Amino acid sequence: MKFTPTELDGAFIIDLELREDARGWFARTYCAREFEAHGLPTHMVQTNMSLTRKKGTLRGMHYQHAPHGEDKLVRCVGGAIWDCIVDLRPQSPTYCRWIGVELSEANARALLVPKGFAHGFVTLSDDAAVTYQVSEFYTPASEGGARWDDPAFGIAWPVPVLDMSDKDRNWPAHVKEVQ
Repeated sequence: MKFTPTELDGAFIIDLELREDARGWFARTYCAREFEAHGLPTHMVQTNMSLTRKKGTLRGMHYQHAPHGEDKLVRCVGGAIWDCIVDLRPQSPTYCRWIGVELSEANARALLVPKGFAHGFVTLSDDAAVTYQVSEFYTPASEGGARWDDPAFGIAWPVPVLDMSDKDRNWPAHVKEVQ
């Protein structure tokens, strides 16, 4: 795997090192030793998957409050998404800054989202399938979110947002601190 740090401390883009032959390719998508060597979380307790039917659908911006904050390893295994994270750690020099990364079946890229970040994505294709490995069990009482269009972030979504859940539409329009 190739680990590329982003401008947001602790967030990494992870590209695969493909071993190709006439049949196709093989690649390692996770290795605790390699993650540990880069100072990244190695303990993942749950793997989740979502399928989003229509292009332009937004999911986010989600996080879990401490002590149930979660690191996420996000990968699009079908179609394409534009994955976005926002640093909500008040002590961080990149507080309220965001990055967006295209994740797709074609590029097989993943994004490591550290604890204390809000996470969401907009689909760039119909039938976008996303997997998430997470370091903590989902705890409904610790769930939090921020508005996708919060002016404190100024996220420049690459496609028009055409649909989202009522829950995502109604997150508060101000920054909630996460730890």
